[in-house]
Amino acid sequence: MNRRFSLLLILLCTNFAACQPKSEMSPDAKSPAPNPAVPANAQTAVFGGGCFWCIEAAYRQLDGVVSVTSGYMGGHVKNPTYEQVCDKTTGHAEVVKIVFDPKKITYERLLAWFWDLHDPTTLNRQGGDEGPQYRSVIFHTSEEQKKTAEASKAAAAANFKDLIVTEITEATDFYPAENYHQNYYFQNKSNNGYCRMVIEPKLKKLKLDH
Repeated sequence: MNRRFSLLLILLCTNFAACQPKSEMSPDAKSPAPNPAVPANAQTAVFGGGCFWCIEAAYRQLDGVVSVTSGYMGGHVKNPTYEQVCDKTTGHAEVVKIVFDPKKITYERLLAWFWDLHDPTTLNRQGGDEGPQYRSVIFHTSEEQKKTAEASKAAAAANFKDLIVTEITEATDFYPAENYHQNYYFQNKSNNGYCRMVIEPKLKKLKLDH
């Protein structure tokens, strides 16, 4: 009986620790969010590091970050839905598009946070989330960003025992995720097991609001 109960707990924890939203929601919640506005003199960065709920919750808190939008990039299907991306057939990664003020926070600093926010040594996987949509990837928007990302990756290698598998590739079309994914952690942390078990401890470790 104890063994069967333990197995049940493992299964329940696995389900709670997966990046999956509630199934019931309004049509508006399932509509794509708008593309983020980019003010004059602002820049953008696009990172994928597992479930976008996790890295969005952290980047939103950094001084100099104007906005963070969860979405999809790197695939071959136009206007993909979350369900399509989860089916692993569109080629997209879950990413965040960060609009930032380079006078307040640099691209290098955003990259430094990127290496702290996820495990870049696990191929197509972050914890209980598995699949190419969860791959570690940096989408650069210029040659300068590409060189900066490559240098940052090389420097970060000293902090990891295993080989970093993060892709560095040119940015393609960005598709904002559905409205219900935006700012997901802070809107759902009280009633979502994944938020409590996965995201909250990570934010605490990084000394960010949780």
